[in-house]
Amino acid sequence: MGNEYLDKEKAVEREQKAKKTKRKVSNRSKGAFVQVLNGDFLTKEFVLNNLSFIFYIIFLLLLLVGKGYYGKQLAKDADKAQDELNELSADYLEVKAKLEEETRRQVLIEKLGSEGLIETVNPTKVIRIKKQK
Repeated sequence: MGNEYLDKEKAVEREQKAKKTKRKVSNRSKGAFVQVLNGDFLTKEFVLNNLSFIFYIIFLLLLLVGKGYYGKQLAKDADKAQDELNELSADYLEVKAKLEEETRRQVLIEKLGSEGLIETVNPTKVIRIKKQK
């Protein structure tokens, strides 16, 4: 290049070409991962052209997070229902034991003695009728 005279317009054009090639080389040299970390990929036309797909991916991610919370809520509700079932089963067993104790033969004889009812001493007899064919 030496000391030759350059037109101002030509010099500006050369600088712009150099910048464009420099950008292309620098963008190409960067990896996709680095572009994502820097945020450079957001300024490209690629993002603008695929904006609907990006929104779809974001929607799927939101659904995934919501599904996680819903699963936790279902597990919590199932544990609560199991605890309630265990409590009701314990109450049932307690009431059943109390009923069996109060309806024992000896206890019934004592309670019904004041009413004038007494226990029979004769064993019960079964009458069977044979069916004719």
